[in-house]
Amino acid sequence: MHELPLPVSGHDLLATPVLRLAANGTMRAVNPAFAAWLGYSARRFLDLPVAQLSPGEAVFERLLARVRADRRPLCARRVRLAPAPDHERFADLWLSPLDDGDWLLEFHPVEEFPGADPATTVPAALHEALKGLAHEIRNPLAGLRGAAQLLGKRVSEPDSQRYLEVIVAEAERLSSLVDRLLNPPPPRAPQPVNVHEVLERVRLLSEAENGWSALVMRDYDPSLPTVMGDADRLTQAVWNLVRNAIEAGSSEVRLRTRAETQVPIGETVHRRALRIEVVDNGRGVPEELATRIFLPLVSGRAEGSGLGLTLSQQVAREHRGSLTYRSRPGHTVFTLLLPMEDA
Repeated sequence: MHELPLPVSGHDLLATPVLRLAANGTMRAVNPAFAAWLGYSARRFLDLPVAQLSPGEAVFERLLARVRADRRPLCARRVRLAPAPDHERFADLWLSPLDDGDWLLEFHPVEEFPGADPATTVPAALHEALKGLAHEIRNPLAGLRGAAQLLGKRVSEPDSQRYLEVIVAEAERLSSLVDRLLNPPPPRAPQPVNVHEVLERVRLLSEAENGWSALVMRDYDPSLPTVMGDADRLTQAVWNLVRNAIEAGSSEVRLRTRAETQVPIGETVHRRALRIEVVDNGRGVPEELATRIFLPLVSGRAEGSGLGLTLSQQVAREHRGSLTYRSRPGHTVFTLLLPMEDA
């Protein structure tokens, strides 16, 4: 019987999946969090090459070769693990050399499911139903916009004017969404977008809809450049994520922006990318929906439409980016990556 050399007082108590590699790349020990994450006994992995976690992709071989050459910690983003057929997991990896010649490999699970293009997965019958719904909501939207415009002529208080402007702008944006649903237009030419203006608009929408029931906080990198895209579509995508977070019982939502280099998105490695994260402290994504939440009509709430995340992912793809997430109760992070080469 093998004994796990990782001490109970150290890595065994971590909630983060961790394993220890021998110098030749075989798995010497795994902590309980790693075994639980992959759903197997810890002994299943002992003395096996770490490459067997991702067969046929050589990602661990490349990572080990680089860290042996540089002797410094390295990171790999969104690595696909397949320890058994039809058993996939995704994670960001950190590999660090240890003083005794072993390696420490840390996994930060990313429950990533790219899914199919929503435009090709929505059945024809559903498409017709959505068209009918679009016709039903078009007239109330026009009435809402007109009433807000009339009220705006009678209100002089600045804060009230600001909220009325939000009502008018949102009614116009929703009307535009309805029009696109009925008659999808060709994509608009990308324009320079200040993502912080997009996020500030989302914060204002949240304040108008939810008041102080949830605190939406900023964690911005002010040095970020603009990205090429569609500000309205990006607003819709991020607002869907924030609204989902609040509806999942979050009392705090953090909007974080950072720049990253050498970012893989699909089959392309982009020199620079903008990372937008929506971090919340809500209930998290239900485990039974973990691989399906981006599909149309999949929702964790009885009253949910199941279209918000589908739309957000579609917007990410329109911008040549990606939308992924990782989640546990009390900490969920949705990550929108947008390439910046054309900025």
